[in-house]
Amino acid sequence: MINTILQHRSIRKFKTTDIPEHILEKILEAASRASTTGNMQVYSIIVTKDQALKEALWTAHFSQDMVKTAPVILTFCADFNRFNKWCYYRKAEPGYDNFLSFYTASIDAILAAQNAALAAEDFGLGICYLGTTTYMAGKIIEILKLPSGVVPVTTIVAGYPDEDPPLTDRLPLNGIVHHEVYHDYSHEEIDTIYLEKESLEETARLIEINKTENLAQIFTDKRYTKKDNVHFSRHFLEMIDKQGFMNNE
Repeated sequence: MINTILQHRSIRKFKTTDIPEHILEKILEAASRASTTGNMQVYSIIVTKDQALKEALWTAHFSQDMVKTAPVILTFCADFNRFNKWCYYRKAEPGYDNFLSFYTASIDAILAAQNAALAAEDFGLGICYLGTTTYMAGKIIEILKLPSGVVPVTTIVAGYPDEDPPLTDRLPLNGIVHHEVYHDYSHEEIDTIYLEKESLEETARLIEINKTENLAQIFTDKRYTKKDNVHFSRHFLEMIDKQGFMNNE
């Protein structure tokens, strides 16, 4: 498993081969064994194979072709709907219509998603996370018919790889690991931590394509702009509220 983890790469091109049901079942079982707050398992996984639904999700996920070509789409949702109903049916009054509960359920869903991703890769499948899930939460709620108490938080496409991309660069451990307490970064330490990433040929190519001075400006000015972040933040908060998680009383 450690080799599976260290060899992770995002796959965006898939073969048409279906995932055998017994393998998919094991992947979902692995997801169910993830750590969970209070053993409540306040998440749900929507397994989508139907082509018409995949077409609808493709539109919601900014028309990324892998959504249509991957044999399986797994949408992981923060879900207090099931738990709330269990409480009501047992004469227990749930108090989970608040942001903390949404955050708790989101953590559960993300942990389950990563277990599923690792299991899929261990079976020789490729996966890719879709960050567009939170951007387009409202549309996904509509497509997947998610009731109150359920919010999509991440999506994985999975299938047999039809490409073999190189490993993506990562920051050195001393750039992300703090011992005992948090140690803030000096200017010199930032330079050292990002030196390798900024020195890559791929980085030089991206700077040329995007016509920026450096890699940081590609993130701030092109990929993840403040304007977009504010827009999608408002949308996601509206969906969290609409789905019943923002009661402040």
